[in-house]
Amino acid sequence: MSFFNKFTTILAMFFWVSLSAQESQKGIFYGKEFDIQPKASISNIQEDISVDEVVQTQLKGRIKEVCQAKGCWMNVTLDNQVVVFVRFKDYGFFVPTDSANHDVVLNGVVFMEEISIEDQKHYAKDRGDSPEEIAKITKPMRQLRFEAEGVLIH
Repeated sequence: MSFFNKFTTILAMFFWVSLSAQESQKGIFYGKEFDIQPKASISNIQEDISVDEVVQTQLKGRIKEVCQAKGCWMNVTLDNQVVVFVRFKDYGFFVPTDSANHDVVLNGVVFMEEISIEDQKHYAKDRGDSPEEIAKITKPMRQLRFEAEGVLIH
């Protein structure tokens, strides 16, 4: 093989690898853009985190549902089927209300929080739950939460 053919082959492989790397970043950023970390999912985060702990991390998952009022929160199912409730830092950005069933990478902090009855009912109304379903909310609950500085939706 001549030098020119070897060079062309190597150059083609370089471009192919570069394009493949960019594929993983394809999507739309909301909030602050970020670089995706190689290990962007924690499979047992709900067991590892205490109520008072806040952990800076990235999580990957699939958007389960989005606030239908204005896209101000979403529930994301992680790789281990745990659902995390996601808010956006300082209420600084929202996501499209039709984002459900899209893959997502979250960049920010994860923490465990106790959710009051009042807040649960508010989120149930945002989801469009029936008055009967909302009336069934009678006690606080513990929930995995994420405050996103940035979100990449694929």
